[in-house]
Amino acid sequence: MTANELRRKYIEFFLTKEHKEIRGKSLIPENDPTVLFTTAGMHPLVPYILGEPHPAGKRLVNFQKCIRTGDIEAVGDPHHLTFFEMLGNWSLGDYFKEEAIRMSYEFLTSGEWLGLSADVLSVTVFAGDLPGAEGEPVPPDEESAAVWRSLGIPDDRIYFLPRSDNWWGPAGATGPCGPDTEMFIDTGREPCGTGCRPGCHCGKYFEIWNDVFMQYNKNADGTYVPLKRTCVDTGMGIERTAAVLQRKTSVYETEMFVPLIQVIEELSGVMLGASDDLDISIRIVSDHIRTAAFILGDEKGVKPSNLGQGYILRRLIRRAIRHGRKLGVKGSLLLKPAERVVEIYHSTYPELKQNVQVILEELAAEEQRFVKTLKHGEIEFEKLLPNLLKNPKKIIPGRVAFKLYDTYGFPIEITEELAREHGFTVDREGFQQAFEKHQELSKQGADKSFKGGLADHSEMTTRLHTATHLLHQALRMVLGDHVQQKGSNITPERLRFDFSHPEKMTPEQIKKVEEIVNDQIKGDLPVSMEIMSITEAKDAGALAFFGDKYDEQVKVYTVDGFSKEVCGGPHVEHTGALGRFHIKKEQSSSSGIRRIRAVLE
Repeated sequence: MTANELRRKYIEFFLTKEHKEIRGKSLIPENDPTVLFTTAGMHPLVPYILGEPHPAGKRLVNFQKCIRTGDIEAVGDPHHLTFFEMLGNWSLGDYFKEEAIRMSYEFLTSGEWLGLSADVLSVTVFAGDLPGAEGEPVPPDEESAAVWRSLGIPDDRIYFLPRSDNWWGPAGATGPCGPDTEMFIDTGREPCGTGCRPGCHCGKYFEIWNDVFMQYNKNADGTYVPLKRTCVDTGMGIERTAAVLQRKTSVYETEMFVPLIQVIEELSGVMLGASDDLDISIRIVSDHIRTAAFILGDEKGVKPSNLGQGYILRRLIRRAIRHGRKLGVKGSLLLKPAERVVEIYHSTYPELKQNVQVILEELAAEEQRFVKTLKHGEIEFEKLLPNLLKNPKKIIPGRVAFKLYDTYGFPIEITEELAREHGFTVDREGFQQAFEKHQELSKQGADKSFKGGLADHSEMTTRLHTATHLLHQALRMVLGDHVQQKGSNITPERLRFDFSHPEKMTPEQIKKVEEIVNDQIKGDLPVSMEIMSITEAKDAGALAFFGDKYDEQVKVYTVDGFSKEVCGGPHVEHTGALGRFHIKKEQSSSSGIRRIRAVLE
């Protein structure tokens, strides 16, 4: 079964179970400063899991583009990826454990759907907390275990595992959370030892699905209170599931990667299977170029830079180039594989085809920049050589290697390469210490920048969210109807709003926008919400600028007599609750895009 067939079957199955299909969202999260990218299928749905009504109803299904970079160093093994697709179905206060588990089992084992043998299925459930655990103990999830038993899964294939394995959330310090049950395929390999079980990384067990049951709210004092409105959030990774269905030992052997890897083999002259080290490099190059193409081709695509999402993108591109050098690629590495990514995915993600020129131009420019960086770093290395040669131990200190990395963007692997050519070794431990210190300082800075978060639908973030609607309309009134929202980001301290406009705003324009917004706040205008089709919303004059990325049914928020906009919410009920609006800064975000930072006082 191909990935396209799996995607279609999953959606079809849940449509028969009275779910509504919704569209996947951008890789760039909206109004969530806690993460740089959409990390899971549930990520865009958190407001609805937290209680917002969804315009499509209580039973939802979709597939979602995701990026996780926390395991970037693990990429190169048979299964880890930075970009992946997640299938998901949700119950928002509708069905719960028994129905969710029974649907999961039916889809996995029914001959009409995936047709996997129940004999190779093992499951895990939450084991509960012992007294003395952090916060108040939660009992074992016997309810889920009982459902699995009723489906014929024997006790020796039902594993009770701790919180680290079978618990989700909360997203912040407090909020909705609960146990999960995970499904694994036994590959038939011999166990690695007596403790081998689902979740072990030896390769015997392959996770295929995860059902999360939001049934508690964690309070600030560490206690867990049962939720009145329980939810189900599930996830199935397309790449891994397709590999299982195709009886492949690696996701890189599926049709999602084979055509891409063939291009890399042609460019390098190295075939997959040549050696373990070279296999790792081929996988890294294919994964990282695929991820870079999706980031650049996203409807809210970002470009390589030294900050945030742009930094991650740059890191992935340069890591791919570095491993391309290991494979012996002398000329351009990135463009032909990126074109192949677009070929593989454009029917499912048309934005890749629409943005193919941006993808190729940005990759070419970043490749040229990195070549210059490497040349610059090599010159700096040559300058250091006379002093280094005085060291009888022929060891390059870690701090020197880190300076080359931090100041000149020179990868440690290339420093080691040059060092070997001159008979040196590099103090890797010292480099790692310097690197970790740098990371710690960066994280402290990020923590200060990104206070608040996904679960923080507090009064302040709700007020700021409403203020973006007033700001959007005021900008169109002052600057013209060409102004369109291009993204926003909200923390409890401020709002950030990106919009299309070709030039810097004048002080007079900024002042006028502030006045218009504050006039609407003084007017204490009512804010109302209606659910309608996207066509009806546009016919009613609602602003909606994210192309075809809307679901059939959308929420339209109206500020009485002033603005009308498609949005997921949440919002205040009257503008008088906002307080005084003040623009702190107006600046360029990228070519043709301006950025405003503003606060409510």
